[in-house]
Amino acid sequence: MHSYDDGMGRPPLKVKKTVIRLPDGLAERIDKIVGPRRRAEFIRKVVEQEVERLEKQRD
Repeated sequence: MHSYDDGMGRPPLKVKKTVIRLPDGLAERIDKIVGPRRRAEFIRKVVEQEVERLEKQRD
């Protein structure tokens, strides 16, 4: 899947830029798993999955 983190092209529409702060070492751990150019994509997917899980729990 193509990510817009690599500086090529424009970001997808309907995306809100949000700054987050990660604990020391977490970004590096994520990069080791998915690669540094896929960090934002990974975080988006994980957050979306967690939000969906919590929404289902509420129902």
